[in-house]
Amino acid sequence: MKIAIDIRRMTEFGIGTYTRNVVRALGRLDRNSKYFLIGSPEKVKEIGPLPPNFHTVPLLEQDTTAKGYFEFRTILKRLHCDLVHIPHLFWLPRSLPCPYVMTVHDLLEHMSGSRGQSGLRRSMHYQFTRRVLKGAARIFAVSQFSKSEIEQLFGIPSQRVEVVYNAIDERFLHGHASDADRQLIAERYLVTYPFLLYAGRISPHKNLIRIIEAFSALRGELEKEHKFPDLKLIIIGDDLSGHPDLRRTVIRSGVHNEVRFFGFVPIDVLRIFYDVANVFIFPSLYEGFGLPPLEAMAHGTPVVTSNTSSLPEVVGNAAVLVNPENVFEIMRATHRVLVDQALREKLRQRGYEQAKRFSWDSSARRILRIYKEVVSGKEGDDVPEATEAERPRLRA
Repeated sequence: MKIAIDIRRMTEFGIGTYTRNVVRALGRLDRNSKYFLIGSPEKVKEIGPLPPNFHTVPLLEQDTTAKGYFEFRTILKRLHCDLVHIPHLFWLPRSLPCPYVMTVHDLLEHMSGSRGQSGLRRSMHYQFTRRVLKGAARIFAVSQFSKSEIEQLFGIPSQRVEVVYNAIDERFLHGHASDADRQLIAERYLVTYPFLLYAGRISPHKNLIRIIEAFSALRGELEKEHKFPDLKLIIIGDDLSGHPDLRRTVIRSGVHNEVRFFGFVPIDVLRIFYDVANVFIFPSLYEGFGLPPLEAMAHGTPVVTSNTSSLPEVVGNAAVLVNPENVFEIMRATHRVLVDQALREKLRQRGYEQAKRFSWDSSARRILRIYKEVVSGKEGDDVPEATEAERPRLRA
């Protein structure tokens, strides 16, 4: 087979993690097919060493431009590709010279993301996206929740949507933080105190305002109990400049000396923060999958997360679930996880097991199986069931 993979969005948060790890896993599993990674050669370097059946095809034009569209199409035609994998949702229809499969991480842009648009723009966006989804030879959804949304919102037949779970980046599996690691964050970030951690994008659906409000209420409870007087909240994510409401919430809640924003940190440092945190808090309003709770679990850190969207499916019984719209429920759950040692130990052990249930190699095997079915001309309703080894057990 000749398989092309569009890597032009590999610097984006979730899409980048997904693309890098799927390509790495395919490199371990398939030495027979030819793979063409279409995009920036610099981005390919982020993936690491790949076998000789993987080839980089330079294309610097973005997929949202007319030039990028035509150059991409020309490359596929010149290489006589059998299939192209576009690892993200897109909405402008593409007339491509070979079948395409696509990965849908979530449908957020058709939920809260479309509220500020006019009715005509929303309708066009929906109709074009539906056309793109219907044109795909197969769709990879990153959770059962996302699969259900694709089927219900866009009327896509169930047999054309495959659930292929995400997994954590292998760099989070390098063991616990050493004394040298702890010294690094003490010296570089001045972190020498107990802390709650949030890591992820800075976006309204991530519910950071309620996290800050819950932390403020938690500080009040702990003060009455004379516990954790120096507890802080650390928020690791992207640029804060576009979110002045978060700074205002910190000041209004009276915790401006206790909340620290660190912006982006590299994975090798983020894994230390996960490991050292007392509690990882992630009451997101909407997730297509939600990797950060699993990343924290891999380090034995207890997790408080939402009882909505895909998160219960992903964390199973290894986290404390809360209503993300209830500040005091978030606060009470975090308080319990912080002070109840028996619960902390139970969550720690369950978290280790839950994180292990997701594997990029298992996911890549399913992707490779679908590649072969599409290239050989099999229809979606002929898709065989996943093997037991490929099907994560989501509940203990």
